Amino acid sequence: MKILLVMLLLVNWCIVDGRYHYHKKQKKASSPIISATAPTTTPTPTPVVSPTPEYAPSVPSDPVSENDCVFDVTDYGAIGDGSTDDTAAFVAAWKAACAVESGTLLVPSGCTFMITSTIFSGPCKPGLVFQVDGILTPPAGPDCWPKKDSAKQWLVFYKLNNMTLTGTGTIEGSGKDWWELPCKPHRGPNGSTLPGPCDSPTLIRFFMSSNLAMTGLRIQNSPMFHVKFDGCEGVLIDKVSISSPKLSPNTDGIHIENTKSVGIYNSMIGNGDDCISIGPGCVDVDIESVTCGPSHGISIGSLGVHNSEACVSNISVRNVMIHDSDNGVRIKTWQGGAGSVTGIAFENIQMENVRNCAIIDQYYCANKNCVNQTSAVYVRDITYRNIKGTYDVRSPPIHFACSDTVACTNITMSEVELLPFEGELVDDPFCWNAYGVQETLTIPPIDCLLDGMPDSQSDKFLYGECT
Repeated sequence: MKILLVMLLLVNWCIVDGRYHYHKKQKKASSPIISATAPTTTPTPTPVVSPTPEYAPSVPSDPVSENDCVFDVTDYGAIGDGSTDDTAAFVAAWKAACAVESGTLLVPSGCTFMITSTIFSGPCKPGLVFQVDGILTPPAGPDCWPKKDSAKQWLVFYKLNNMTLTGTGTIEGSGKDWWELPCKPHRGPNGSTLPGPCDSPTLIRFFMSSNLAMTGLRIQNSPMFHVKFDGCEGVLIDKVSISSPKLSPNTDGIHIENTKSVGIYNSMIGNGDDCISIGPGCVDVDIESVTCGPSHGISIGSLGVHNSEACVSNISVRNVMIHDSDNGVRIKTWQGGAGSVTGIAFENIQMENVRNCAIIDQYYCANKNCVNQTSAVYVRDITYRNIKGTYDVRSPPIHFACSDTVACTNITMSEVELLPFEGELVDDPFCWNAYGVQETLTIPPIDCLLDGMPDSQSDKFLYGECT
């Protein structure tokens, strides 16, 4: 009898132990393997999230192996009381983790760590993980910011390949005092905006890096942009929460520029500026299952400032909810620019109480002192499909203001149904020099689109289209 009991305990131990060593690999959809001893009852359903598409950028593996080399910042002298400067400990732990394959810099839970502006640079061994399970924060406002440090950025990840920023913790930006600087919009005396330098730090910046992943984190209250990718390739952002107050100025959630092959999935963003902003030089960006608001919506631009060339192509925004926002999906360019915005798809988007649900603005001007110019970024091949919900009646739900000299072309509208959030007014869409088609009847009717193509639009040199 004792022998039988021991055998049963051993069998049970092996089954439980096997479960703890199951690892789900990223980006590969395969049928689950069920053992012969698996129960036949139906498992409890889990929330449905969008799978990472097969064509998403290659990213590092999840940092869950118990054999990883873990470098806890407290082992390098970090105090974690929220006020002591722990920068030196973080730099030392980074150097140690950087030097080994699949190293993990661990910010443990239960503590608040304050560090100053720091550049975590590579190259490092592949598979590096920066894991934040506690709270990580910068100095509390401009008065506490060290004079020797750049006031334009806080955490910088530079020249890295195959790196993950993840964790169950919070990156807290402590941005309130930065938002109240008198040089910020309407923060001066009597609601004015005072002139002068107005630098505020971007909370997290990835620069000249590749094959990056950012997952699971809560990022909040940044002094300026929350997360910025510049000059990167191969980026996955999944299950991230980004938040700051609705009136916090210039607090874009995720900003990308000069960056290729980006996937942003299953995330929630609410802030005082663009939920996601896509700058010049971006190609192959896929945004899916994102909830956005309150915010200024999802924006491509602004592009073409100071007569510059801007090239953006192959952008997909699908299965997205935008609510209580000043804009929905927006393309904004300055007069006098060059280049093109092409191959943009906005599909399956739910709007709730949104101003300017679909907007193309080729007269964007941040300071209201702009002069008319003839050249412009060429906007073409834009699709709006299955865009439904309610709009704020202070603005027409659809606004296509294209350049006088460089028309927007090949705009496609299909299954667009937008009704007033309050009241019964259904505003007519506004179009100027915009060419396209309605594949289905829309609400409100979009009768202002012009048919065909303008006679001169075939001259690509005139419009500065990207090659």
